[in-house]
Amino acid sequence: MIFQRALQRELASAAGATFTVLFSLIVTWTLISILGKAAGGKVASSDVIALIAFAALNYLPTVLILTSFISVLMVVTRSYRDSEMVVWFASGLSLARWIRPVLTFILPIVLLTGVLSFYATPWAKQKSGEYAERFQKREDLQQVSPGQFRESASANRIFFVEGVSGQSAVVHNVFVNTVDDKGTATVVAKEGVITTTPEGDRYLVLKNGRRYQGMPGSADVQTMEFERYSMRVASKAQELGGTLGVDAMPSPELFRGTGPIIHGEILWRIALPITCLLLPLLAIPLGFVNPRAGSSSNLIVALLIFFSYNNLVKVFEGSVRQGRMNFALSWWPLHLALATVIVLMFAWRLNVNHRYHPRVLWAAFKRGKGPAKEVK
Repeated sequence: MIFQRALQRELASAAGATFTVLFSLIVTWTLISILGKAAGGKVASSDVIALIAFAALNYLPTVLILTSFISVLMVVTRSYRDSEMVVWFASGLSLARWIRPVLTFILPIVLLTGVLSFYATPWAKQKSGEYAERFQKREDLQQVSPGQFRESASANRIFFVEGVSGQSAVVHNVFVNTVDDKGTATVVAKEGVITTTPEGDRYLVLKNGRRYQGMPGSADVQTMEFERYSMRVASKAQELGGTLGVDAMPSPELFRGTGPIIHGEILWRIALPITCLLLPLLAIPLGFVNPRAGSSSNLIVALLIFFSYNNLVKVFEGSVRQGRMNFALSWWPLHLALATVIVLMFAWRLNVNHRYHPRVLWAAFKRGKGPAKEVK
């Protein structure tokens, strides 16, 4: 019990430090990406905080998997490096006794990963898509940022405003350039506002400005001054959620659906909690290290295993989405293979006196006698 409590505290401490570093990196990378989109006018600046939260929630299952894997590996490696495992084995205890406390530590993380995978992450993707869709479906002037040129939804009109006041889309010092069959029309005005007619049509009403009409390269240019000038604003339908991606579908709806794309998404969601369970168990035999050698190689190997396994899951998911593999025959073989590797590595580590065990081979090499005989 003393060992288990001490191990739980050390695992929690390692997991807290690892999660803080990984989550900070993810949030920083997401912040840079979304701020770049906001600066380019692809998302609204007022939605940046919400989009960062949704993106962080989307990456959280992967962060939790890597956190549990690295934290268990770091604790086991430290025990070998500080020769605590020598005392552990000398007391007649085996490496398999680590399984129970490690499972006690990771099972809450596995449950949290499952909840995130099946419920929170699809919701975050759905809300993020709604924010982006809502921004794209706003009226042209509502998408304009002060000091930036913005193309209209119909791609034949360019807006530029110097300032925006209030929440009613009132803009100041407006420049509008329109290209149509009649030529190019340029309108400048001191003020503009969007109004809605009783029929539901939206118009941009400009006040106190000028309009220039003519063909490019022609000297025939018409000039008109006005106190009030209206032009129809090209706007899209305001209904949201018309096209919901499969990765944003709620899990109950996803499990009721059929088709290779839906099966591929189900495979990915199932794989996350299973991976979170298997990789920390792999870290127990993988954490072996010679106390006289460095321990950084274990961490490098762990990262390679994590990314390779994650990419293999993606390969299986892509094959199911494309219809090249059957879902019933593809969601479990990779996880079964990893579970088999874990069992074999435990068997290898437990049989420390086997003639091909690294400790026996190293002792034989130093003696210069080749492979040693199995110790009785």
